[in-house]
Amino acid sequence: MTPEKRARRNIDKMLEASGWHIQNYAERDTDVALGVAVREYPLKYDQRADYLLFIGGIAVGVIEAKSEGTTLSGALQQAQRYRASLPDDLPNLPRFPFSYASTGSETYFRDIRDPDSRSRKVFTFHTPDSLLDQGNELTTLRKNLRNNLPTLEEGDLRDCQFDAISNLEDSLKEAHLRTLIQMATGSGKTYLAVSSVYRLIKFVQVKRVLFLVDRRNLGRQTLQEFQAYTTPDDGRKFTDLYNVEHLSSNIIDDVNAVCITTIQRLYSMLKGEPDYESSDDEEGSAFEQEIEDTTPQKVIYSQNIPIDTFDLIIVDECHRSIYGKWRHVLEYFDAFIIGLTATPYGQTRNFFNQNLVYEYRHEQAIADNVNVGYYVYKIETEITQSGSHIEAGHYIARRDRETRRLHWDELDADVEYTENQLDRDFVAEDQIRTVIQTFKEKLFADLFPSREIVPKTLIFAKDDSHAEDIVRTVQEVFGRGDEFCQKITYRNVSLINI
Repeated sequence: MTPEKRARRNIDKMLEASGWHIQNYAERDTDVALGVAVREYPLKYDQRADYLLFIGGIAVGVIEAKSEGTTLSGALQQAQRYRASLPDDLPNLPRFPFSYASTGSETYFRDIRDPDSRSRKVFTFHTPDSLLDQGNELTTLRKNLRNNLPTLEEGDLRDCQFDAISNLEDSLKEAHLRTLIQMATGSGKTYLAVSSVYRLIKFVQVKRVLFLVDRRNLGRQTLQEFQAYTTPDDGRKFTDLYNVEHLSSNIIDDVNAVCITTIQRLYSMLKGEPDYESSDDEEGSAFEQEIEDTTPQKVIYSQNIPIDTFDLIIVDECHRSIYGKWRHVLEYFDAFIIGLTATPYGQTRNFFNQNLVYEYRHEQAIADNVNVGYYVYKIETEITQSGSHIEAGHYIARRDRETRRLHWDELDADVEYTENQLDRDFVAEDQIRTVIQTFKEKLFADLFPSREIVPKTLIFAKDDSHAEDIVRTVQEVFGRGDEFCQKITYRNVSLINI
């Protein structure tokens, strides 16, 4: 099979999967289905279109097919020339707006109605329903971005949020497909995103937004942010105007304007799984679990989730690994992608084509009284520095990881453990007590000499069991009750707002 025939075979498969009915010119019947692709359609001046696309019997676009490995900019120019070569008696959509160039492994799309129209890479062809909807619109999303966004009013936005939204909208007006915003943790990235989404839905007619979060509990917080947001123009809540759903199943409801989910569940949906069975995985960070060179997940076309399902994708707390293992999931959609992060890595910047439109670092947030400064006060013990050993003959308690039940055994040989095994494989309760006791003693003497009450304090644990040991020790050392020190995990999210 020649490279060109192989490309045509792959293009046929892509068209059929996207809902197109394929015909040869001699047997054409463009009314047999909503979307019909006719091969080798003759045009004026002895030209032929590799595929002419019809919606409801009306010609709307063209596909120029090339063999795999061929660069496609010239093919797109050739496809545009076909617009001037349509037969005089051929019913066609005004301006014959849609054109594709494809090798079967690489595909580009262009809508001639866009301002400063330029082609963009797409995963596959749009469905007939999608092109029908686009063709029926009096304008395009990119034209709305260019012309319809009103002047941003500062209102209750912080200066950093106002500047970030302004720069983001400037980027979208120029049709940059990927935009990155760096803002310090705690400076209001989510509120910024909700404010921007409201403007884009209301004034630009963005039909659906995907809000990707790092883990499921952050999805719950994001939903709460949308629910609490009061629109600046009419005073109603966002969720009184538009449907927002934090996905708990693998179904996208057509009425949703905003869908909140994790990258893990989204990938499960693209694979066609009826539900995401490993939902507990959503409680861990998929963005941070993978190393940089992790092989990207393979993505195939899902008829239930066309490539234009979302107009806009917001990736919250986007770290470097999401653009390794998960990048194909993002690139599946024909959508603008906005990244929000406090710590952009080189790989993150590269994914966003170096289009970092706003930087607001922690130091500036402190200077602006947006964030509170901090310093590191280290409390180290001999065990945390170099581990320890337990001599033979001692009785030790072995704790079952699942039940936490203790079993006492006498050691028949010396046991050595390293600092890395501390609080994971070995628990030294005296070491935890020493750290907490030292913290208590230094709290008002060195750390906060002007205070009389214990300030709100976060203690990070290595795992759930370690956290349990810390909680009990803090309550004991400070001589306080259960409310004084509480454990926060994804299993008791309600405590996050304490």
